[in-house]
Amino acid sequence: MAKRNDSLIDVFCILSWRVSVITAFIVFAVSHYLIPAIQFENFYLKAMAPSSPILGKMVSMVLLGCAALSAVNSMKKTKRLDSQKDIVSIRALGWKEFEELVGEAYRRQGYSVVENHGAGPDGGVDLVLNKDGMTTLVQCKHWKILKVGVKVIRELFGVMASQGAQKGIVISSGEFTKDAIDFANSNSVELINGTKLLAMIGEVKKEHRIEKPSSVLENVKKGCPACGAEMVLRIAKKGQHAGSKFWGCSNFPTCKKTEKYVGNG
Repeated sequence: MAKRNDSLIDVFCILSWRVSVITAFIVFAVSHYLIPAIQFENFYLKAMAPSSPILGKMVSMVLLGCAALSAVNSMKKTKRLDSQKDIVSIRALGWKEFEELVGEAYRRQGYSVVENHGAGPDGGVDLVLNKDGMTTLVQCKHWKILKVGVKVIRELFGVMASQGAQKGIVISSGEFTKDAIDFANSNSVELINGTKLLAMIGEVKKEHRIEKPSSVLENVKKGCPACGAEMVLRIAKKGQHAGSKFWGCSNFPTCKKTEKYVGNG
């Protein structure tokens, strides 16, 4: 959805290039053939009618320019999705690119997608999906958020209720807290974490090959399931697991949460 202060030109640049081309054709036809053929009785309309072909041509050219920009943006989104290799490449995207990547993935699944071109990464609903008469609101969380909490899910659920949306989706390349998962399961909100997102991208890209998360585990930041801080890959120095790698919370000793390392080596 466009911002409230977007101009009409901004709206056409956001919409599909086909919309701008069709509108340009209609404006040209009306201004060149329909309006000049009408016998206006109103003095002002009668005076303005002869200039309608010139104005119509100018408007049509602007609309075709919007169509060109829209087409270029569409090609960029297509190329970006097809170039994804693994979770690392997805997490390297900026917040806006991340939202556009998700939107393109849903377009390829047959959804009508409206993007919210807001001013920041936390502006509420990022995508509005429509398919088979069902409206779905999507919130995309930037890759730097390793552990998405329940607050985000509750906020989306509130927007769903106010807008009458049937479903909500929160997408992150990271993970979700237990509270977030429990709330989502009870309130028609689907959670898509990094693993599920990677699978969805792999299914819709032209070459269905994409590297699984486990093979790039050492290069990916991991969120602490207890406090949400970054987990650090460490090596045990003593005890029965001496020499073995494990994940330890960066907040140690305040947080002593650890997790088993399941990578190679």
